[in-house]
Formats: sequence, structure tokens, C-alpha cells
Amino acid sequence: MESILCPWDAPRFLIFSSSVPQILYYALIPGMVVGLFLGFFVFLKNKKILSSKILLFIALSYFIWGIFSLVLFATNKSEVVMVWWSFTILVEVLIYAASLYLAYVFFDQGDVVFKKKMIIFSLLLPLIILIPTRYNLTGTRMIDCTAIEGPVALYFSYALEILFSLWIMLLFIKRYRSIVGKKEKRKIAYFTIGIIMFLVTFSSGNIIGSFTSDWVTSQYGYFGMPIFIGFLSYIIVKYQAFNVKMIAVQALVAALVVLVGAQFFFVHDSISITLTGITLSLSLGFGYMLIKSIKEEIKQREALELANKEINERKEQLQTMADSLAVANDKLRKLDNAKTEFISIASHQLRTPITAIKGFVSLILEGSYGEIGTETKGALEKVYLSSERLVALIEDLLNVSRIESGRMTFEFEKASVEKLLKELYDNFILIAKKKNFYLDLKLPTQALPEITMDHAKVRELVSNFIDNALKYTEKGGVTIKAEIISEGVIVDENGFVIPRRNSGFGKVIRITVSDTGIGVGRDEIPYLFRKFSRGKDVSRLHVGGTGLGLYVGKAIATAHHGQVWVESDGVGMGSRFMIEIPVEGV
Repeated sequence: MESILCPWDAPRFLIFSSSVPQILYYALIPGMVVGLFLGFFVFLKNKKILSSKILLFIALSYFIWGIFSLVLFATNKSEVVMVWWSFTILVEVLIYAASLYLAYVFFDQGDVVFKKKMIIFSLLLPLIILIPTRYNLTGTRMIDCTAIEGPVALYFSYALEILFSLWIMLLFIKRYRSIVGKKEKRKIAYFTIGIIMFLVTFSSGNIIGSFTSDWVTSQYGYFGMPIFIGFLSYIIVKYQAFNVKMIAVQALVAALVVLVGAQFFFVHDSISITLTGITLSLSLGFGYMLIKSIKEEIKQREALELANKEINERKEQLQTMADSLAVANDKLRKLDNAKTEFISIASHQLRTPITAIKGFVSLILEGSYGEIGTETKGALEKVYLSSERLVALIEDLLNVSRIESGRMTFEFEKASVEKLLKELYDNFILIAKKKNFYLDLKLPTQALPEITMDHAKVRELVSNFIDNALKYTEKGGVTIKAEIISEGVIVDENGFVIPRRNSGFGKVIRITVSDTGIGVGRDEIPYLFRKFSRGKDVSRLHVGGTGLGLYVGKAIATAHHGQVWVESDGVGMGSRFMIEIPVEGV
């Protein structure tokens, strides 16, 4: 092809050519440089991420397209115009196709299916085939050294650009409706606004040039790339897109430096050059300090995020331990239930033969089977007492089993506390006299009101207190007292009365069983109403105790919305076991 020169002087180095419009220094060159910087920065930070590769391809394509444009503005050779103009058309459409590809990957966080790739490629294929033909470019205008565009350049390429832009918009609308989180919606919205503004301004500028031949005015369309960079930088910093941080500040500083530095290519007087140099130095200095401060802030934020991550990991570990502990507790609960069930069954099985043994020993002692010798009688009396203790133990074990399994039943009805205490007094008076102890019953002058209670259970509770008082007393005696109190007291979990605190139950009947026995140390009181717990000196006087009677008694009182506790002035100074049951009933 013969070289034909357009009617102006041969150019100097491209960017110094007088034929290059000065608007390119601000519209095209900064977008080319900063876009390339952004593309490489994101790619180097995330080489394995597909979206960063596509972004780099777009940035490189735009940079190459910009170089081609500079060549076209600077050259005066027609054959150069024809070749490079064809390349600009192809690269321009490839930028749109790559933008659509990027939108798919950015929205879906994954690669595009092969079918869609083939559709995009099939749309590009006719353009690729027809680029070197006269259907693309038909010749060169010698007046301004620009190419005469054919139907492929004028219509087909722009139709593809519009199609790809609309495709991105439709894809965005579809994805936006399906996303739930506000943060993700905003991220893809900012991305779409940025890329659509870039593509629309890019197309509009080229369309103006193609249909009006006003290629200087068309350069204003190149401001779309800096806008796109701004939106990308924002979503990178705000939403950690592409897994890159702080890029917005760096891109801003780079763009500022490029814009200021670009002025060197068209200023001529020394004052302008000096002022531009000072401005450039200040931009570099302040930009460096800004980036440094942002980096420190990011380090602090990352340290905080790391600390939060460690805290979350610790929480997860604690949760795992808590879950394991819950499983272990459940197993222990099952084992405890199995133990309780075993005790219940074993106690039931033991009670029948022990009762029979006790009954037959009683008949033998009464002479129902003939006279027995003194020594034999003494031995049988010991057997009888042991069987009595064993029967009491079995009954306590059964009660504990019922309490822990929730099978303890109560039959509540109106009953007289005075009558109950008189029955117990009659039962224990002979035992007290046999030990040379006194047993006093003190009732108020006015009759106590009947209360709703389980007569048998309350009788068992008070009987256990009186029996213990007689067992653990060496001299003196026991006093049983009943009185009505206008307001009950509150007993804490350790068994101590809280001073100046009323229970809120209103009137209660208080039964006090006091003795002159061994007493209870203050440090022993919290343990008395627990299972198998006994005082320090009780075994000296009574070795057969199990430590279950008080535990069962507390459960009985609780079931009556009442309470039990013990008071003592000290070891060797006697004890007072107290029971309170509300008058209003259960």
C-alpha cells in the first residue's frame, strides 16, 4: 500500500505532537495510567481470583486503545491510520465484552458457564472476521487524516456495545432482586453504576466522532474511565471487593499526580513550569503522608479484626466445651436416674423380707412360740433394733428415690397441727422417760387453725426431728412448741435466717423442736439438710444414722411452701429445729 501523507508536518514524539488535542492530557491519559495502575495492583494482590484477571485485561485494553488513539491523532500517514483505526474498533468492542464477563463474575462470585461464553464469542466473531475488510473501513479523509468508517464500524460495533451495556443492566436487575443482604445489594449497585457510566460515556464519545467527525469534542467521553475507577476504588475500600484494601486512596493520589504531571506537556513559560513542579511536589508529599496514615489505620483495624477473630474462636471453643459438658451432664443425669431407679427397686425388694424378719422376731419376743432364755431374748432384741434401723433406712432411701425422680406424692387436706403434735408426744413420752429425759409440749392458749397439709408427711417430718433430738441428747430433754407467727422469715440456701426479712407468706404456723443435746457448729449448719450429711459428733451418740432424714424433711417442707432450718448457740449448747408452714395452705 502506497504511503500517502496528510497535509501537515510529520509529528514529533506522539505526546508532543501539535496535532494531539490538549483535552487528551486530562480526559484520556490519566484514565489510561490510573486504570492500568489499578488493574495491576488488584491483580498482584489476588492473582488467583478470576475477577482481578478480567479487570486487568480491561485496564490493559483501555491503555492499548489509548495508545492507538494517540497514534491516530499524531500520525499523518494514511496506511497507519487504516491499520491502527481497525485495531481501536476491535479493542473497543473487546472492552465491552470483557466488562460483561466481569459483571457476571463479580455478581455471581464464579466463572460464567460455557454456553454463555460461546454466545458472547459468536457475537464477536463476525466483527473479528470483517475487521480487515472494506466493510469496516473504506478509506481515509485527507483533510483531517481520519478513516472513513463502513457499516461494521458505524453500526455493527456500536450495536454490540449497546447490547453488552443493556445486558449488564438486565443482569444487574435480576441479581439485585435475588440478593437479600443490603450490603451486597449496595456493592453490586455501585459497581453497575460505575461500569455503565464508563461504557456509556465511552460509546457516546466515539459515536459523536463517528457520525459528526468532531473528534475533539468526542474526547470528553473518556472521562468515564476515571469515574469507573472512582466507583471501583469505593467498593474496594467500603466492601472489600476483590479482597483489596486501601486502593482508593492510592488511586486518588496516583490520579492527582498524573493530572498535575500531565501539565508539563503543554505549559511553556518558566513560571508555569515552576508552579506545576511545586504543585506536583506538594501532591507527592501530602499523598505519601495520607497513604502512610491510612496504612497505619488499616494495620490497627486488621489487629482489631484479628483480636475479634481470636475472641470468636475462643467463643466457639467454649461453646464446643459447653456442648460437650451438656452431653456429659445428660449422661450423668441418666446415670443418676438409673441409680435412683435401682435404689427404689432394691429398697422395695428389701423391705418385704426385713418387715417379715422384724415381725417374726417381735412374735418370738412376745412368747408366741414359747418361752425363750434371757441370753436369747437379748440377742433377739438386738436383731429387732437392727431390723428397725434397716426398715427406717429403706424408707429413707425410698423417699429420696421418690423425691429425685419426681414421684413423691402428697395428699393435701385440712388437718390440725395440735392433734398431730399430741399424737407424737404420746408416742415419744415413754422413750423419753426410759432415758430419764423430759419431753414438754407447749401449745398456745388459743387453738391453732387447721391448715392444708399432708398429715402423714408432716408427721414424718416432725417425728424425725423429735427422734433426733432424743437420740443426740445426753441429759436434759426435749421441748415441742407450736405457735402462730404473723409473718414468716426467709432462710438462705445455707440454712441461715436472713435478718429483718419477711418471707411474704403472711401468717405461718411455726413448730420448734428444741433440745439440750450436743448442739451444732455454725460451719456444719449448711450441710445438715443435704443427702448423707451428718454432724461431726453425732456418730459418737448414734452410729446408725444415714443423714437422709433431714434431706427428706426439707423436701416435705418445700412441697408445703414452707421451710425448715436449724438454730444452735454452739456445740454442746443444744439445738432448735424449726418448721414453718403457711396458714393459707398450698
